[in-house]
Amino acid sequence: MSDGMDFLKAIDIASSGLRAQAGRIRVISENLANADSTAQAAGGEPYRRKVPTFTSELDRKLDAHVVGIGRVKPDKSPFRTKHEPGNPAADANGDVKYPNVNSLVEMTDMREAQRSYEANLNVITATRRMIQRTLDILKA
Repeated sequence: MSDGMDFLKAIDIASSGLRAQAGRIRVISENLANADSTAQAAGGEPYRRKVPTFTSELDRKLDAHVVGIGRVKPDKSPFRTKHEPGNPAADANGDVKYPNVNSLVEMTDMREAQRSYEANLNVITATRRMIQRTLDILKA
């Protein structure tokens, strides 16, 4: 019955990929939601873009490496600055800092995360079909 266990392992491994990509999409959506926000205090720092990381973890129960969402790290790149003297978030020079979020980069990352999510979903779907076919053969 090791083939049946291999099928279940494949589903569990692909499920870890689904969870990791869902976590990545959550971080991307937070970045996009805050792309145009400003600091609450004059001259303060706005939202800083977050970057998800992934980890490879040995699942001893499965005896396989699975992926997990790792630490979410701040992007250290500089903030965008605009000269807007009337803005309440402006510093003494009239400059306002905006998040270091580039919507085009976030959308590209979102599409990549979506493709990875769909690939893992396809593994689960194909594996379930193979299990069903095996059961159909055994019933006959």
